[in-house]
Amino acid sequence: MQEKNHKLDLEVQYADTRLQEAITEEMLQRWVQAALLAPAELTIRFVDAEEGQTLNRTYRGKDYATNVLTFAYNEDEDLGDEDPTQADIILCTDVLQREADEQKKTVEEHAAHLVVHGVLHAQGYDHEHDEEAEEMEQFERDIMEVLGYPDPYAD
Repeated sequence: MQEKNHKLDLEVQYADTRLQEAITEEMLQRWVQAALLAPAELTIRFVDAEEGQTLNRTYRGKDYATNVLTFAYNEDEDLGDEDPTQADIILCTDVLQREADEQKKTVEEHAAHLVVHGVLHAQGYDHEHDEEAEEMEQFERDIMEVLGYPDPYAD
């Protein structure tokens, strides 16, 4: 697997600015590009726990902040080769930092994994069933390896 370059329109929003210096737009561009299978128009937004919890409760019915939320806007459409995937990817800095500490990973490693995970969700990958989860996790491992990061699922 090698890095590829698909047309990408990426907007980055730091509603929570704590990771703005540690996780740069250049890093985000590279991580997203590594996970893209087709053109995309994406927004990545960093939020605090309060906004993360509100979004998760409002749109997923789960009353807690989670590490990453993906809102794919054209996932059920039959996209042509040039039609971009459109999605918002929300990263909760509080959860991201806590999980990185708990998993003994750097914030950069964990953020890269969550971005890759979110971008795959935006393109229709899921992990609701064991077979889907195995396929998605292997794809994530492969992408992280290309990016030079360790296996995100290793203990």
